[in-house]
Amino acid sequence: MVFSSSLFLLCFFPVFLVLYYSIPTKFKNYFVLLSSIFFFSWGAPLFIFVVLGSILLDFVLVNQLYKAPTLKKRKQFLFLSVALNLGLLVYFKYFNFFIENTNALFASLHIHQLRFAEVILPIGISFFTFKKLSYCIDVYRNEHAPFVNITNYALFILLFPELIAGPIVRFNEIADQIIDRKKQETLDNKLKGLFRFIIGLSKKVLIANVLGAEVDKLFSVDISTLSTPLVWMGMIAYSFQIYFDFSGYSDVAIGIAQMIGFKFPENFNNPYIAESITDFWRRWHMTLGRWMRDYLYIPLGGNKVKSKSRLYFNLWVVFLLSGLWHGASWNFITWGAFHGFFLIADRIFLLRFYKAIGRIPSIVLTYGIVVIGWVYFRAADLATANAMVRKMFSFEFTSKQSVFILNDFYVMMIIAFILSFAGIFKKYISFQENLFSNSLTNKKTIALGICCYALLVICVSSVIGSDFNPFIYYKF
Repeated sequence: MVFSSSLFLLCFFPVFLVLYYSIPTKFKNYFVLLSSIFFFSWGAPLFIFVVLGSILLDFVLVNQLYKAPTLKKRKQFLFLSVALNLGLLVYFKYFNFFIENTNALFASLHIHQLRFAEVILPIGISFFTFKKLSYCIDVYRNEHAPFVNITNYALFILLFPELIAGPIVRFNEIADQIIDRKKQETLDNKLKGLFRFIIGLSKKVLIANVLGAEVDKLFSVDISTLSTPLVWMGMIAYSFQIYFDFSGYSDVAIGIAQMIGFKFPENFNNPYIAESITDFWRRWHMTLGRWMRDYLYIPLGGNKVKSKSRLYFNLWVVFLLSGLWHGASWNFITWGAFHGFFLIADRIFLLRFYKAIGRIPSIVLTYGIVVIGWVYFRAADLATANAMVRKMFSFEFTSKQSVFILNDFYVMMIIAFILSFAGIFKKYISFQENLFSNSLTNKKTIALGICCYALLVICVSSVIGSDFNPFIYYKF
Protein backbone atom coordinates (compact mmCIF):
# COMPACT_ATOMS: atom_id res chain seq x y z
CA MET A 1 0.00 0.00 0.00
CA VAL A 2 1.44 3.38 -1.00
CA PHE A 3 0.36 6.80 0.19
CA SER A 4 -0.64 7.95 -3.28
CA SER A 5 -3.11 5.09 -3.86
CA SER A 6 -6.88 5.46 -3.72
CA LEU A 7 -6.99 2.61 -1.18
CA PHE A 8 -4.83 4.59 1.24
CA LEU A 9 -6.34 8.03 0.58
CA LEU A 10 -10.00 7.03 0.62
CA CYS A 11 -10.05 4.04 2.98
CA PHE A 12 -7.09 3.31 5.22
CA PHE A 13 -6.00 6.81 6.24
CA PRO A 14 -9.41 8.40 6.97
CA VAL A 15 -10.49 5.38 9.02
CA PHE A 16 -7.14 5.36 10.82
CA LEU A 17 -7.41 9.05 11.80
CA VAL A 18 -11.02 8.81 12.99
CA LEU A 19 -10.26 5.81 15.19
CA TYR A 20 -6.93 7.21 16.44
CA TYR A 21 -8.53 10.44 17.62
CA SER A 22 -11.46 8.55 19.16
CA ILE A 23 -9.70 6.01 21.37
CA PRO A 24 -8.22 6.70 24.83
CA THR A 25 -4.57 7.77 24.99
CA LYS A 26 -3.40 4.56 26.69
CA PHE A 27 -4.53 2.51 23.68
CA LYS A 28 -3.14 4.77 20.93
CA ASN A 29 0.25 3.06 20.59
CA TYR A 30 -1.38 -0.36 20.36
CA PHE A 31 -3.73 0.91 17.70
CA VAL A 32 -0.91 2.50 15.65
CA LEU A 33 1.08 -0.74 15.92
CA LEU A 34 -1.84 -2.88 14.71
CA SER A 35 -2.49 -0.39 11.89
CA SER A 36 1.20 -0.50 10.91
CA ILE A 37 1.19 -4.32 10.86
CA PHE A 38 -1.90 -4.24 8.64
CA PHE A 39 -0.30 -1.59 6.40
CA PHE A 40 2.86 -3.67 5.95
CA SER A 41 0.98 -6.96 5.58
CA TRP A 42 -1.05 -5.56 2.71
CA GLY A 43 2.08 -5.54 0.55
CA ALA A 44 4.02 -8.40 2.19
CA PRO A 45 1.60 -10.74 4.01
CA LEU A 46 4.10 -13.57 4.49
CA PHE A 47 7.18 -11.51 5.31
CA ILE A 48 5.42 -9.83 8.25
CA PHE A 49 5.99 -13.02 10.27
CA VAL A 50 9.73 -12.83 9.55
CA VAL A 51 9.75 -9.19 10.63
CA LEU A 52 7.80 -9.87 13.82
CA GLY A 53 10.06 -12.82 14.66
CA SER A 54 13.19 -10.75 14.13
CA ILE A 55 11.72 -7.94 16.26
CA LEU A 56 11.12 -10.38 19.14
CA LEU A 57 14.63 -11.86 18.90
CA ASP A 58 16.26 -8.45 18.55
CA PHE A 59 14.32 -7.10 21.53
CA VAL A 60 15.65 -9.94 23.71
CA LEU A 61 19.24 -9.54 22.44
CA VAL A 62 19.36 -5.77 23.02
CA ASN A 63 17.88 -6.09 26.50
CA GLN A 64 20.54 -8.66 27.32
CA LEU A 65 23.12 -6.28 25.89
CA TYR A 66 21.89 -3.52 28.18
CA LYS A 67 22.01 -5.76 31.26
CA ALA A 68 25.36 -7.40 30.42
CA PRO A 69 27.85 -6.97 33.30
CA THR A 70 31.00 -6.72 31.17
CA LEU A 71 32.07 -4.92 28.01
CA LYS A 72 32.95 -8.26 26.41
CA LYS A 73 29.41 -9.54 26.95
CA ARG A 74 27.95 -6.29 25.63
CA LYS A 75 30.02 -6.64 22.46
CA GLN A 76 28.88 -10.24 22.01
CA PHE A 77 25.20 -9.30 22.16
CA LEU A 78 25.84 -6.31 19.87
CA PHE A 79 27.50 -8.62 17.35
CA LEU A 80 24.56 -11.05 17.47
CA SER A 81 22.02 -8.25 16.94
CA VAL A 82 23.96 -6.70 14.06
CA ALA A 83 24.55 -10.13 12.49
CA LEU A 84 20.82 -10.94 12.71
CA ASN A 85 19.74 -7.73 11.01
CA LEU A 86 22.45 -7.63 8.36
CA GLY A 87 21.92 -11.34 7.72
CA LEU A 88 18.26 -10.79 6.90
CA LEU A 89 19.12 -7.81 4.70
CA VAL A 90 21.85 -9.69 2.82
CA TYR A 91 19.65 -12.74 2.26
CA PHE A 92 16.51 -10.99 1.09
CA LYS A 93 18.13 -8.15 -0.84
CA TYR A 94 21.44 -9.51 -2.14
CA PHE A 95 21.08 -13.29 -2.46
CA ASN A 96 19.78 -13.10 -6.04
CA PHE A 97 22.52 -10.61 -6.98
CA PHE A 98 25.24 -12.85 -5.54
CA ILE A 99 23.99 -15.99 -7.28
CA GLU A 100 23.48 -14.22 -10.62
CA ASN A 101 27.05 -12.89 -10.58
CA THR A 102 28.42 -16.23 -9.42
CA ASN A 103 26.64 -17.95 -12.31
CA ALA A 104 27.99 -15.34 -14.74
CA LEU A 105 31.51 -16.12 -13.49
CA PHE A 106 30.90 -19.87 -13.71
CA ALA A 107 29.56 -19.50 -17.25
CA SER A 108 32.71 -17.64 -18.33
CA LEU A 109 34.79 -20.48 -16.85
CA HIS A 110 32.51 -23.15 -18.35
CA ILE A 111 31.55 -24.42 -14.90
CA HIS A 112 28.11 -25.83 -14.17
CA GLN A 113 25.85 -23.02 -12.93
CA LEU A 114 23.97 -22.98 -9.64
CA ARG A 115 20.23 -23.54 -9.63
CA PHE A 116 18.25 -21.44 -7.21
CA ALA A 117 14.79 -20.12 -6.43
CA GLU A 118 14.71 -16.32 -6.56
CA VAL A 119 14.18 -14.58 -3.23
CA ILE A 120 11.40 -11.99 -3.23
CA LEU A 121 12.52 -8.58 -1.98
CA PRO A 122 10.26 -7.40 0.89
CA ILE A 123 9.18 -3.77 0.84
CA GLY A 124 11.17 -1.31 2.93
CA ILE A 125 13.69 -3.86 4.23
CA SER A 126 16.61 -1.44 3.90
CA PHE A 127 14.84 1.22 5.96
CA PHE A 128 13.69 -0.91 8.87
CA THR A 129 17.07 -2.68 8.98
CA PHE A 130 18.78 0.66 9.53
CA LYS A 131 16.27 1.47 12.29
CA LYS A 132 16.96 -1.84 14.01
CA LEU A 133 20.70 -1.25 13.76
CA SER A 134 20.32 2.21 15.27
CA TYR A 135 18.41 0.65 18.18
CA CYS A 136 21.10 -1.84 19.18
CA ILE A 137 23.99 0.56 18.52
CA ASP A 138 22.38 3.46 20.43
CA VAL A 139 21.75 1.18 23.41
CA TYR A 140 25.33 -0.14 23.20
CA ARG A 141 26.64 3.44 23.19
CA ASN A 142 24.43 4.28 26.20
CA GLU A 143 22.68 7.01 24.24
CA HIS A 144 19.30 5.74 25.41
CA ALA A 145 17.96 2.86 27.48
CA PRO A 146 16.11 0.13 25.54
CA PHE A 147 12.34 -0.13 25.58
CA VAL A 148 10.85 -2.04 28.49
CA ASN A 149 7.76 -2.94 26.47
CA ILE A 150 8.21 -4.98 23.29
CA THR A 151 5.16 -3.35 21.70
CA ASN A 152 6.94 0.02 21.88
CA TYR A 153 9.94 -1.48 20.11
CA ALA A 154 7.72 -3.06 17.47
CA LEU A 155 6.02 0.30 16.97
CA PHE A 156 9.39 2.00 16.48
CA ILE A 157 10.33 -0.49 13.76
CA LEU A 158 6.94 -0.75 12.02
CA LEU A 159 5.58 2.81 12.37
CA PHE A 160 3.78 3.00 9.03
CA PRO A 161 4.39 6.64 7.96
CA GLU A 162 8.12 5.99 7.41
CA LEU A 163 8.11 2.21 7.21
CA ILE A 164 8.79 1.70 3.51
CA ALA A 165 10.86 4.72 2.45
CA GLY A 166 11.92 6.83 5.40
CA PRO A 167 12.95 9.32 6.52
CA ILE A 168 15.25 7.10 8.57
CA VAL A 169 14.26 7.89 12.16
CA ARG A 170 16.87 6.79 14.66
CA PHE A 171 16.06 5.26 18.03
CA ASN A 172 17.47 8.06 20.17
CA GLU A 173 15.43 10.62 18.18
CA ILE A 174 12.02 9.05 18.71
CA ALA A 175 12.17 6.79 21.78
CA ASP A 176 10.74 9.36 24.17
CA GLN A 177 7.99 10.30 21.69
CA ILE A 178 6.80 6.71 21.50
CA ILE A 179 6.47 6.57 25.29
CA ASP A 180 4.76 9.97 25.66
CA ARG A 181 3.79 12.55 23.04
CA LYS A 182 0.73 14.20 24.58
CA LYS A 183 2.29 17.67 24.43
CA GLN A 184 2.80 17.39 20.66
CA GLU A 185 -0.76 16.31 19.87
CA THR A 186 -2.02 19.88 19.52
CA LEU A 187 -4.54 21.25 17.04
CA ASP A 188 -1.77 23.40 15.55
CA ASN A 189 0.41 20.35 14.89
CA LYS A 190 -2.50 18.36 13.49
CA LEU A 191 -3.32 21.12 10.99
CA LYS A 192 0.32 21.66 10.02
CA GLY A 193 0.71 17.92 9.60
CA LEU A 194 -2.37 17.77 7.37
CA PHE A 195 -1.10 20.63 5.20
CA ARG A 196 2.35 19.02 4.95
CA PHE A 197 0.72 15.72 3.98
CA ILE A 198 -1.25 17.34 1.14
CA ILE A 199 1.73 19.31 -0.17
CA GLY A 200 3.85 16.15 -0.22
CA LEU A 201 1.07 14.22 -1.96
CA SER A 202 0.83 16.99 -4.57
CA LYS A 203 4.57 16.86 -5.24
CA LYS A 204 4.31 13.13 -5.82
CA VAL A 205 1.06 12.94 -7.81
CA LEU A 206 0.98 16.20 -9.74
CA ILE A 207 4.69 16.63 -10.52
CA ALA A 208 6.58 13.34 -10.18
CA ASN A 209 3.89 11.17 -11.80
CA VAL A 210 3.41 13.51 -14.77
CA LEU A 211 7.15 13.69 -15.41
CA GLY A 212 7.60 9.98 -14.80
CA ALA A 213 5.05 8.97 -17.43
CA GLU A 214 6.90 10.88 -20.14
CA VAL A 215 10.34 9.78 -18.92
CA ASP A 216 9.24 6.15 -19.17
CA LYS A 217 7.91 6.80 -22.66
CA LEU A 218 11.14 8.51 -23.71
CA PHE A 219 13.40 5.73 -22.51
CA SER A 220 11.24 2.86 -23.69
CA VAL A 221 12.75 3.30 -27.15
CA ASP A 222 16.26 2.42 -28.29
CA ILE A 223 18.64 4.98 -26.76
CA SER A 224 20.78 4.97 -29.89
CA THR A 225 17.86 6.45 -31.87
CA LEU A 226 17.52 9.50 -29.60
CA SER A 227 19.32 12.79 -29.97
CA THR A 228 21.64 14.22 -27.33
CA PRO A 229 19.14 16.98 -26.33
CA LEU A 230 16.34 14.41 -25.90
CA VAL A 231 18.46 12.24 -23.60
CA TRP A 232 19.47 15.28 -21.55
CA MET A 233 15.85 16.40 -21.35
CA GLY A 234 14.81 12.92 -20.24
CA MET A 235 17.48 12.78 -17.54
CA ILE A 236 16.73 16.30 -16.28
CA ALA A 237 13.06 15.30 -16.09
CA TYR A 238 14.07 12.17 -14.19
CA SER A 239 16.13 14.23 -11.75
CA PHE A 240 12.97 16.23 -10.98
CA GLN A 241 10.85 13.08 -10.88
CA ILE A 242 13.00 11.30 -8.31
CA TYR A 243 13.31 14.46 -6.20
CA PHE A 244 9.59 15.24 -6.08
CA ASP A 245 8.71 11.56 -5.72
CA PHE A 246 11.00 10.96 -2.76
CA SER A 247 10.76 14.37 -1.09
CA GLY A 248 6.99 14.23 -1.58
CA TYR A 249 6.89 10.88 0.19
CA SER A 250 9.04 12.31 3.01
CA ASP A 251 6.65 15.26 3.35
CA VAL A 252 3.70 12.86 3.54
CA ALA A 253 5.46 10.77 6.20
CA ILE A 254 6.45 13.83 8.24
CA GLY A 255 2.92 15.22 7.94
CA ILE A 256 1.17 12.02 9.03
CA ALA A 257 3.59 11.67 11.94
CA GLN A 258 2.93 15.24 13.04
CA MET A 259 -0.82 14.61 12.96
CA ILE A 260 -0.40 11.84 15.54
CA GLY A 261 2.16 13.57 17.75
CA PHE A 262 5.51 12.48 16.29
CA LYS A 263 8.26 14.79 15.10
CA PHE A 264 10.34 13.28 12.30
CA PRO A 265 13.62 14.79 11.08
CA GLU A 266 13.68 16.65 7.77
CA ASN A 267 14.97 14.66 4.82
CA PHE A 268 15.59 17.25 2.08
CA ASN A 269 16.88 20.81 1.94
CA ASN A 270 16.79 22.14 -1.65
CA PRO A 271 19.42 19.63 -2.88
CA TYR A 272 19.65 20.99 -6.43
CA ILE A 273 21.05 24.32 -5.27
CA ALA A 274 24.06 22.48 -3.81
CA GLU A 275 27.40 24.07 -4.71
CA SER A 276 29.35 20.79 -4.62
CA ILE A 277 28.69 17.06 -4.28
CA THR A 278 29.70 17.40 -0.63
CA ASP A 279 27.01 20.05 -0.23
CA PHE A 280 24.54 17.90 -2.18
CA TRP A 281 24.85 15.11 0.37
CA ARG A 282 24.17 17.57 3.18
CA ARG A 283 20.87 18.34 1.45
CA TRP A 284 19.74 15.08 -0.22
CA HIS A 285 18.24 12.23 1.86
CA MET A 286 19.73 13.86 4.95
CA THR A 287 18.65 11.11 7.34
CA LEU A 288 20.58 8.52 5.31
CA GLY A 289 23.63 10.81 5.18
CA ARG A 290 23.56 11.30 8.96
CA TRP A 291 23.06 7.56 9.52
CA MET A 292 26.05 6.72 7.30
CA ARG A 293 28.15 9.38 9.02
CA ASP A 294 27.38 8.38 12.60
CA TYR A 295 27.21 4.59 12.27
CA LEU A 296 29.77 3.92 9.53
CA TYR A 297 32.01 6.86 8.57
CA ILE A 298 32.94 7.97 12.11
CA PRO A 299 33.54 4.38 13.37
CA LEU A 300 35.91 3.94 10.40
CA GLY A 301 37.86 6.95 11.68
CA GLY A 302 36.00 9.75 9.94
CA ASN A 303 38.09 12.87 9.47
CA LYS A 304 40.37 12.02 12.39
CA VAL A 305 42.58 9.59 10.51
CA LYS A 306 46.34 10.00 10.21
CA SER A 307 46.58 10.09 6.41
CA LYS A 308 44.58 11.57 3.57
CA SER A 309 44.65 8.25 1.75
CA ARG A 310 42.80 6.63 4.67
CA LEU A 311 40.32 9.52 4.69
CA TYR A 312 39.64 9.02 0.98
CA PHE A 313 39.34 5.27 1.52
CA ASN A 314 36.72 5.85 4.25
CA LEU A 315 34.69 8.12 1.96
CA TRP A 316 34.91 5.62 -0.87
CA VAL A 317 33.78 2.71 1.31
CA VAL A 318 30.85 4.67 2.73
CA PHE A 319 29.53 5.61 -0.71
CA LEU A 320 30.13 2.21 -2.27
CA LEU A 321 28.03 0.76 0.55
CA SER A 322 25.50 3.56 0.15
CA GLY A 323 25.13 2.63 -3.51
CA LEU A 324 24.78 -1.05 -2.64
CA TRP A 325 22.23 -0.18 0.07
CA HIS A 326 20.05 1.46 -2.59
CA GLY A 327 19.89 -1.65 -4.71
CA ALA A 328 21.47 -5.01 -5.50
CA SER A 329 22.91 -4.22 -8.92
CA TRP A 330 26.10 -2.92 -10.48
CA ASN A 331 24.21 0.22 -11.47
CA PHE A 332 23.81 1.28 -7.85
CA ILE A 333 27.36 0.31 -6.94
CA THR A 334 28.59 2.43 -9.85
CA TRP A 335 26.35 5.30 -8.72
CA GLY A 336 27.84 5.10 -5.23
CA ALA A 337 31.39 4.97 -6.61
CA PHE A 338 30.59 7.94 -8.87
CA HIS A 339 29.52 10.09 -5.91
CA GLY A 340 32.43 8.81 -3.82
CA PHE A 341 34.84 9.90 -6.57
CA PHE A 342 33.47 13.45 -6.61
CA LEU A 343 33.45 13.67 -2.81
CA ILE A 344 37.15 12.83 -2.85
CA ALA A 345 37.72 15.25 -5.76
CA ASP A 346 36.01 17.95 -3.65
CA ARG A 347 38.57 17.39 -0.91
CA ILE A 348 41.52 17.40 -3.31
CA PHE A 349 40.74 20.38 -5.55
CA LEU A 350 37.10 20.87 -6.61
CA LEU A 351 36.00 22.93 -3.58
CA ARG A 352 38.73 25.48 -4.37
CA PHE A 353 37.68 25.46 -8.01
CA TYR A 354 34.02 26.05 -7.10
CA LYS A 355 35.01 28.93 -4.85
CA ALA A 356 36.95 30.49 -7.72
CA ILE A 357 34.14 30.29 -10.28
CA GLY A 358 31.37 31.57 -7.98
CA ARG A 359 28.05 30.31 -6.66
CA ILE A 360 25.82 30.05 -9.75
CA PRO A 361 28.39 28.28 -11.98
CA SER A 362 29.09 25.91 -9.07
CA ILE A 363 25.38 25.08 -8.74
CA VAL A 364 25.06 24.47 -12.50
CA LEU A 365 28.16 22.25 -12.60
CA THR A 366 27.14 20.28 -9.49
CA TYR A 367 23.62 19.75 -10.83
CA GLY A 368 25.10 18.47 -14.11
CA ILE A 369 27.23 15.95 -12.20
CA VAL A 370 24.19 14.82 -10.21
CA VAL A 371 22.12 14.36 -13.39
CA ILE A 372 24.86 12.19 -14.94
CA GLY A 373 24.90 10.15 -11.75
CA TRP A 374 21.13 9.66 -11.95
CA VAL A 375 21.66 7.82 -15.26
CA TYR A 376 22.93 4.83 -13.27
CA PHE A 377 19.89 5.04 -11.01
CA ARG A 378 17.44 5.18 -13.91
CA ALA A 379 18.89 2.75 -16.46
CA ALA A 380 17.84 -0.90 -16.50
CA ASP A 381 21.43 -2.15 -16.49
CA LEU A 382 25.02 -0.97 -16.63
CA ALA A 383 25.33 -1.33 -20.41
CA THR A 384 22.25 0.85 -20.95
CA ALA A 385 23.53 3.42 -18.47
CA ASN A 386 26.89 3.65 -20.23
CA ALA A 387 25.15 3.99 -23.58
CA MET A 388 23.05 6.84 -22.19
CA VAL A 389 26.10 8.68 -20.88
CA ARG A 390 27.85 8.29 -24.24
CA LYS A 391 24.77 9.63 -25.99
CA MET A 392 24.67 12.65 -23.64
CA PHE A 393 28.14 13.63 -24.87
CA SER A 394 27.92 12.49 -28.49
CA PHE A 395 26.43 15.85 -29.57
CA GLU A 396 24.00 14.22 -31.99
CA PHE A 397 21.23 16.73 -32.58
CA THR A 398 19.03 14.69 -34.91
CA SER A 399 16.78 12.02 -33.48
CA LYS A 400 16.04 8.87 -35.46
CA GLN A 401 12.94 8.23 -33.37
CA SER A 402 9.95 10.52 -32.96
CA VAL A 403 8.68 10.71 -29.37
CA PHE A 404 5.39 12.47 -28.69
CA ILE A 405 5.53 14.43 -25.41
CA LEU A 406 2.35 15.76 -23.79
CA ASN A 407 2.03 19.48 -23.03
CA ASP A 408 1.47 18.65 -19.34
CA PHE A 409 5.06 17.47 -19.25
CA TYR A 410 6.46 20.85 -20.28
CA VAL A 411 4.26 22.69 -17.78
CA MET A 412 5.42 20.43 -14.94
CA MET A 413 9.04 20.73 -16.08
CA ILE A 414 8.80 24.51 -15.65
CA ILE A 415 7.12 24.18 -12.24
CA ALA A 416 9.66 21.58 -11.13
CA PHE A 417 12.55 23.77 -12.29
CA ILE A 418 11.22 26.78 -10.38
CA LEU A 419 10.60 24.83 -7.17
CA SER A 420 13.96 23.06 -7.39
CA PHE A 421 16.09 26.17 -7.90
CA ALA A 422 14.08 28.91 -6.18
CA GLY A 423 16.17 28.23 -3.07
CA ILE A 424 18.91 30.30 -4.69
CA PHE A 425 16.96 33.31 -3.42
CA LYS A 426 16.93 34.07 0.31
CA LYS A 427 13.28 35.13 0.29
CA TYR A 428 12.21 31.67 -0.88
CA ILE A 429 14.24 30.02 1.89
CA SER A 430 12.57 32.33 4.44
CA PHE A 431 9.18 31.43 2.97
CA GLN A 432 9.96 27.71 3.32
CA GLU A 433 11.17 28.09 6.89
CA ASN A 434 8.15 30.11 7.96
CA LEU A 435 5.57 27.93 6.21
CA PHE A 436 5.42 25.24 8.88
CA SER A 437 7.87 26.25 11.59
CA ASN A 438 5.78 29.01 13.18
CA SER A 439 2.35 28.69 14.78
CA LEU A 440 -0.59 28.97 12.43
CA THR A 441 -2.40 32.30 12.47
CA ASN A 442 -6.04 32.52 11.38
CA LYS A 443 -5.10 34.10 8.03
CA LYS A 444 -2.37 31.53 7.40
CA THR A 445 -4.69 28.66 8.30
CA ILE A 446 -7.43 29.89 5.95
CA ALA A 447 -4.99 30.49 3.08
CA LEU A 448 -3.28 27.12 3.48
CA GLY A 449 -6.62 25.42 4.02
CA ILE A 450 -8.08 26.71 0.74
CA CYS A 451 -4.93 25.89 -1.25
CA CYS A 452 -4.51 22.44 0.26
CA TYR A 453 -8.18 21.55 -0.16
CA ALA A 454 -7.95 22.38 -3.87
CA LEU A 455 -4.69 20.39 -4.19
CA LEU A 456 -6.20 17.40 -2.39
CA VAL A 457 -9.23 17.31 -4.69
CA ILE A 458 -6.97 17.46 -7.76
CA CYS A 459 -4.66 14.77 -6.34
CA VAL A 460 -7.47 12.35 -5.49
CA SER A 461 -9.05 12.90 -8.92
CA SER A 462 -5.70 12.26 -10.57
CA VAL A 463 -5.06 9.09 -8.57
CA ILE A 464 -8.54 7.72 -9.32
CA GLY A 465 -8.35 8.64 -12.99
CA SER A 466 -4.88 7.28 -13.73
CA ASP A 467 -3.29 3.85 -13.46
CA PHE A 468 0.23 5.30 -13.65
CA ASN A 469 1.42 5.67 -10.06
CA PRO A 470 5.03 4.48 -9.67
CA PHE A 471 6.99 4.90 -6.47
CA ILE A 472 10.72 4.92 -7.09
CA TYR A 473 11.93 4.24 -3.53
CA TYR A 474 9.32 1.53 -2.86
CA LYS A 475 11.82 -1.22 -3.74
CA PHE A 476 14.52 -0.01 -1.38
